[in-house]
Amino acid sequence: MSVPITASMLYDLVSCPHRVTMDLFADPAQRDEPNPFVSLLWEKGSDYEREVIDGLKTPYTDLSMYAGDEKEQQTLRAIQRGEPLIYGGRMQVEGLLGDPDLLRKEGDGYVAGDIKSGAGEEGPQDLSKPKKHYAVQLGLYTDILERKDLSAGKRGFIWDIDGQEVVYDFTELYGKRNPRTLWEDYQDCLAEAQAIVSKSTETLAAYSGVCKLCHWYSACISRLTDANDLTLIPELGRTKRDMMIKRVATIQDLAGADPAGFVAGKKTIFPGIGPATLEKLHARAKLIAAGEKAKPYLREPVTLPVADLELYFDIEVDPMRDICYLHGFVERSKGDTDAERFVAFFAEEPSPEAEKQAFAEAWRYMQESQPCVIYYYSKYERTIYRKLREKFPDVCTEDELEALFDPALAVDLYFDVVLKATEWPTRDFSIKTLASYLGFAWRDRHPSGAASIEWFHRWVETGDATIRQRILDYNEDDCRATRVLRDALDGLAVMPEGIG
Repeated sequence: MSVPITASMLYDLVSCPHRVTMDLFADPAQRDEPNPFVSLLWEKGSDYEREVIDGLKTPYTDLSMYAGDEKEQQTLRAIQRGEPLIYGGRMQVEGLLGDPDLLRKEGDGYVAGDIKSGAGEEGPQDLSKPKKHYAVQLGLYTDILERKDLSAGKRGFIWDIDGQEVVYDFTELYGKRNPRTLWEDYQDCLAEAQAIVSKSTETLAAYSGVCKLCHWYSACISRLTDANDLTLIPELGRTKRDMMIKRVATIQDLAGADPAGFVAGKKTIFPGIGPATLEKLHARAKLIAAGEKAKPYLREPVTLPVADLELYFDIEVDPMRDICYLHGFVERSKGDTDAERFVAFFAEEPSPEAEKQAFAEAWRYMQESQPCVIYYYSKYERTIYRKLREKFPDVCTEDELEALFDPALAVDLYFDVVLKATEWPTRDFSIKTLASYLGFAWRDRHPSGAASIEWFHRWVETGDATIRQRILDYNEDDCRATRVLRDALDGLAVMPEGIG
């Protein structure tokens, strides 16, 4: 009996087709223990779904207590009765199996919807767009309704964390430059899932930012390392790898190749990879292939600002509560690392009042520390501070905030230095990876931003002081890791001979 295509299968496929393969065919003994943060997401999602349903003021038919074939039969009966809103239903047809949170009667048919503990769309407000991993799930439900002649139209809806209903219109074009529809995206994902299930296509593991949260992480990273896979080169993801793999199969292959041999005119033979990008990836392959002999280097000279006082800055945010709960700084005076100290401002409860207080105190601290140089890693801190200023406009003005993040005295080490001017013999350029390469060790055995969110959730629930301290220690180590990286930059040579 063939395995049916499910909404969760399509959701996973959007991020990683190989996860679908592993879930279907890999030895379950190879699975890692569930990631605590992922477990928290499921828990919060279930809690939010229950909260939304319990708060409904309109009548609905609750089928959530049923399972399997009985749930499917109860759903069909509810539809035949013309129930206006069905919660917890199940539908199946022609190898497709769907468990939509909601089925709503519209006219003579039904549309499907899901309740999500995230935003219903992604991107800037004025340019927001549907989330593909939500769209393919709604597409599956809509497809089943159409095949059963029960559909009210090619659309679905999301009830999101903001209490908004976001309509997903599967007939609407993305735009003139991208004349595709969500339905075409769904159809492509469905075809790929069917090919995986039937084993008519073979997927390959690929290293990416989502890997560390997956229960197949250890199994996949072992295979990728053994295969010397191209995706272990920073910024060479699955799409680029798949374009190159027939001509260049491994990191060693790319390191030993002459990039000019792949260039024709102003393009390379690999669609979507230009000559400059290929040269960069080739240089990274050579660096990684050099093994223990490899040394990080500068592609061009870097001049960092100098001040008697330096602040190494990192924040912690709980996206599920939409709160920035910790602002941490390692303060170093006149380059004296032995005398540096950690300063933190912690929101003592998950409330707007506590968030504002922590923000205001951190802001005051940075103002009173002037003149100084502020170092942070990625644009995230600046982005969150802009959101905090909009949320609490009496803390500081827009001009004051932009002045604080003036690149002359506030340095984003990731975008403005590491990405623009350096190369490292590592599989990515995260602060965890680079600082670890430089010999820095976090005190926590499992340090990550995702883990800190789970810790904060447990601290809110329990008030346990040891959990609060764990969060503070983790944040302090992130700040010190940023300082370790900044100091290491001073020692990097510019493009060593024989590399590049």
